[in-house]
Amino acid sequence: MRILLIGAGGVGDAIVKISADRNFFEKLIVSDYDIQRAEKSVDWVKEHSPEAADKFQTAQIDASDSDQVAALAKEVGATHIMNAVEPKFVQSIFDGALKAGVNYMDMAMSLSHVHKTDPFNTPAEKLGDWQYEKHAEFEKAGLLALIGTGAEPGISNIFARYAADYLFSEVDEICILDGGNLVVRNEQGEEIFAPSFSIWTVIEECLNPPLIWEKDRGWYTTEPFSEPAMFEFPGGIGPIECVNVEHEEVNMLPRTMDAQKVRFKYGLGSEFIGVLQTLHALGLDKIEPVSVRSKSGRVEVAPRDLVAAVLPDPASLVDSMTGMTCAGTLVTGKGLDGKPRATYLYHVADTSWTGKNYNAQAVVWQTALVPVVALELLSRGDWKATGVRGPEEFDAKLFLDLMSTEYKQPWGSQDRNPENPSVIDANWQ
Repeated sequence: MRILLIGAGGVGDAIVKISADRNFFEKLIVSDYDIQRAEKSVDWVKEHSPEAADKFQTAQIDASDSDQVAALAKEVGATHIMNAVEPKFVQSIFDGALKAGVNYMDMAMSLSHVHKTDPFNTPAEKLGDWQYEKHAEFEKAGLLALIGTGAEPGISNIFARYAADYLFSEVDEICILDGGNLVVRNEQGEEIFAPSFSIWTVIEECLNPPLIWEKDRGWYTTEPFSEPAMFEFPGGIGPIECVNVEHEEVNMLPRTMDAQKVRFKYGLGSEFIGVLQTLHALGLDKIEPVSVRSKSGRVEVAPRDLVAAVLPDPASLVDSMTGMTCAGTLVTGKGLDGKPRATYLYHVADTSWTGKNYNAQAVVWQTALVPVVALELLSRGDWKATGVRGPEEFDAKLFLDLMSTEYKQPWGSQDRNPENPSVIDANWQ
């Protein structure tokens, strides 16, 4: 397996560091528009895992140019392209993989598009629709496009599949629940606003109308930040208010899984929601460029790109961040015994551990872990298919076994009170 990694930001950098400990690939080519970022990632490998250094090399790339993506993939003899850049580049990289005849993987999927006249109706194009429409082309070419394979979507989908296959006889609802107690402080020890993940992506998924799926109704949307409810996260994180958010799992899981309802809820917190609402009110969430004065004359700048430029790079937060993040899936329905059941399956990452071992903060490290494990399963032939597919279409137990044994990453499963699964209640039975 020869992997062309596109993007050496926070998640891409963590992918490189995690991969340095594994032996399932022949070569990993780290590419970025800013080649210095790629070189920095490989320099870390040279220092911490010198015996693996010759398996890594760097390259410069413009991810917005599908022809350049295809050309570089051919030049380095890639068998797989790993997309680790913002979702606005999904289409160009996806097309580049198809042109080059190379397998593809990503963590965030093609963007949704709301109706211009009725933005709160079901999106004219849902997250990932554009990619799913290419299924026949990848299948005909004998290629696999494994999409949405990060933390969320990704391990959240795998948890849903595992629950359906091993824990439940009937699934009522699949609710992805993401939360954490992460805190970022400045040099003076004061808490500051600094998103732990790409603000570009966070704005996209939080300000779009949240997508929900119901078996008798299909896909529909609600208002942003709707249906706030407390959920008690494990690992010492505790209760956090979660709200509906647009996310890929809601478009992915109903395609191949039998459930009555699928939704995604995010523990954002009131301050974060307030900032996002302010950005929206000021038009700073827009992606259409506007003309701005500069010392060298007028330039075209997308407001959202400006917001991303003035906030700290999520990859840089490892020394100023503390706390944990939890990616998990709450499944309700009937257990194998036919009785009502509610189970929350989850993975927790702690910045103190990820920082010490990989010089990466918890959110980007957790996101990076999943595609590395998935790539290893593909290299072994344990996961194999063609076409455009999500991780929930493969054997979930193989993934969780590999992650917990060889990657030493435990995952949790908490049975909850079926009547009130939001709260951990050890005495409900």
